Amino acid sequence: MESEKVGEEETVIVGDYVEIMKTEGKSKGMKSKFSKLFWHGGSVYDAWFSCASNQVAQVLLTLPYSFSQLGMLSGILLQLFYGLLGSWTAYIISILYVEYRTRKEREKVDFRNHVIQWFEVLDGLLGKHWRNVGLAFNCTFLLFGSVIQLIACASNIYYINDNLDKRTWTYIFGACCATTVFIPSFHNYRIWSFLGLLMTTYTAWYLTIASLLHGQVEGVQHAGPTKLVLYFTGATNILYTFGGHAVTVEIMHAMWKPQRFKAIYLIATLYVMTLTLPSAAAVYWAFGDMLLDHSNAFSLLPRTTFRDMAVILMLIHQFITFGFACTPLYFVWEKAIGMHECKSLCKRAAVRLPVVIPIWFLAIIFPFFGPINSTVGSLLVSFTVYIIPALAHIFTFRSATARENAVDQPPKYFGRWLGTFTINVFIVVWVLIVGFGFGGWASMVNFIDQIDTFGLFTKCYQCPPPSVAVSPPSHGLNTTAAAPLHQPFNHTRRH
Repeated sequence: MESEKVGEEETVIVGDYVEIMKTEGKSKGMKSKFSKLFWHGGSVYDAWFSCASNQVAQVLLTLPYSFSQLGMLSGILLQLFYGLLGSWTAYIISILYVEYRTRKEREKVDFRNHVIQWFEVLDGLLGKHWRNVGLAFNCTFLLFGSVIQLIACASNIYYINDNLDKRTWTYIFGACCATTVFIPSFHNYRIWSFLGLLMTTYTAWYLTIASLLHGQVEGVQHAGPTKLVLYFTGATNILYTFGGHAVTVEIMHAMWKPQRFKAIYLIATLYVMTLTLPSAAAVYWAFGDMLLDHSNAFSLLPRTTFRDMAVILMLIHQFITFGFACTPLYFVWEKAIGMHECKSLCKRAAVRLPVVIPIWFLAIIFPFFGPINSTVGSLLVSFTVYIIPALAHIFTFRSATARENAVDQPPKYFGRWLGTFTINVFIVVWVLIVGFGFGGWASMVNFIDQIDTFGLFTKCYQCPPPSVAVSPPSHGLNTTAAAPLHQPFNHTRRH
């Protein structure tokens, strides 16, 4: 990296392309320092926090449910396997971004007021048909990713305040999450990403410690896997867990040195596994097959001050993750109506609001916390962040000339081009057959079962009967005498 400052502009040379970034003057006042510290990020650490924070959101609470469907051994192995697959395709996306960015910079294209997105990378490298397919899958996935965060908000808050039903909480949190329209870009998630990761770290270790202190419930059973439909439903939820890199391009574009992104997602995934593996294993060890009827891990742990704190922290984190998923949709909408390069934050916030409305509506129609993760994972994540990136890399560098002129040559330990193409082909075949094929079948059977059982627009999904008493909060980490807050309520049929 070479840089030189001229006046109030900084020219940053990254690989073969040049990016000119405006510095906000030379002011060293408190306002400028405060903004730089909390608001305007772009370092490697910012990218790592963004990746790790975005990857493990509400899915942390559904992984024990997946373990009950898969069994302990399969749950652990699939987390490791899909973590590696997700890290690889994130790496592939970063390679394609740098390739696209380099080619455009050589053509003197200026990106100072433009955020590059995945569908534009596909368009520049492979043409409009790839762009259209990528845009359709990416937007639909991010749309339902935002929907899932709203559903999770309503599901979680209900465990500390059931005076309102979950549908009403969805209305309330939909309005709260709409305030993300005021966050301009991924540059401005610096403090939010940092806090979000602290929140999920606390929640993960609360689940782990509270479950171990609670001990195994009387007569606990660990029968999984018992049925193929349950097995592949659980597997696709893990596929979804490590498929959070649909915003990789936007995160890279927010970096000052985007070429340093390559290993960031892998390092973030390794940290995330220190949260997901112990928490899912501990909760499944303690409650076993009861989790088949409880997709939210909070529902089985006794109410304590520590649990209430975990619920509140997850609510805040879901607000942050809603912003992560929705911000790329804001960009697409701004570009569609010609407002993307507008410098007025208020005008951009106003035109972004219509994006939130369908998200709000879909969260009310399909409030199936847990099963919706698997459905989105099999039908959308499988293509968006696994199959399409792997195929795009193969087709972008299919010719000898393209491989020779590539900005980034595959390293020797991946087997150069042959090894890289082999890994990509394996990912395409595996995810297409196992993730989309078997996973799509299983998750749709389960999803349709939820509709048949609860109906669309259900007012309070998986809520206990009115006669069930809610115990008051205690002040310890756990209580062994308290019963689970929710009794099993026909979440997953086991015929």
